Amino acid sequence: MNAIAKWLESGADPASRKRTLFGIGSFLLPLLIWCLVSYVPWVWHPKIDITNPGGVDYLQVGMRVDKSMFRHEVAEMEKKHLAVPQGTPANPIYLPAPDEVAKALYNGIVHPPKGTDVPSMPASLWHSIQVIFWGFLISSLIGVPLGVLSGTYTSVGRLNEPFIEFFRYLPAPAFGALAVAVLGIYDGPKIAIIVIGTLFQQVLIIANTTRKLEVTLIEAARTLGTRSVKLLTKVVVPGILPDLYRDQRILLGWAWTYLIVAELIGTSSGITWFITQQARYRHFDNVYAGIITIGIIGFGTDLILGRLGRKLFPWDRTQDRH
Repeated sequence: MNAIAKWLESGADPASRKRTLFGIGSFLLPLLIWCLVSYVPWVWHPKIDITNPGGVDYLQVGMRVDKSMFRHEVAEMEKKHLAVPQGTPANPIYLPAPDEVAKALYNGIVHPPKGTDVPSMPASLWHSIQVIFWGFLISSLIGVPLGVLSGTYTSVGRLNEPFIEFFRYLPAPAFGALAVAVLGIYDGPKIAIIVIGTLFQQVLIIANTTRKLEVTLIEAARTLGTRSVKLLTKVVVPGILPDLYRDQRILLGWAWTYLIVAELIGTSSGITWFITQQARYRHFDNVYAGIITIGIIGFGTDLILGRLGRKLFPWDRTQDRH
């Protein structure tokens, strides 16, 4: 608390401190609600965690049953003068408490399973990161130049944007079977789905960003004799670079949203395999840990890219608003 008080009293930018406090609060509020639902029995807790089955044959220690069923069995055992079952209020198994998820996250990273038949969280994450990297790289190598050309030259935009507008409404997962038939069952179709899911949006967004460049700059460059490639490399690209960088940060987040669907195509692999396997065995603490890890990596990457953007483009004041 002393460190926080000193930070608040420091000469740091008040707007920056306010953004930081709101940022911390945006995470603490959902965590507080999760803690209330998990640790305060009267908030929800629709189940009973059996601690002693009493005279009920089918009940077992650790089983979770509805409160109505538990009360019924207690009444039945009292009528028969048998040992009544005992238990404590609990949430459904699919909603573990924060401390259980935290332990699963720690054990999954620090103490991954040794067996080859059980997916390891670090290995699964690394595989998913590689799929994201190659999918987004291929998408950017095609989408960025095409978007810049479409935004700079009206004829190029009119030629390809109507088809791209049509194609972007086609759901990327619909191409899963076709991608497997063409690229096999391994990582090829997964990368293809991420490319399809981000490429067409990328072209349209970057073309729109390019069109926002001041027309006077392009007209002045053309008046001075700048043409073709030099117009793009010396005027257009430097002029849109901060906004282009911000667009890519947003589009990278879209690539992550396609990851789960992409990894269900062909052979099961990556963090999706880890999550589905843990859900199959009802290890929902590991499921939440895997999902949270995706968010941590994605959000952490965006924070790093944001700080890097402020270093690369110090003249761009809009970077300070994020």
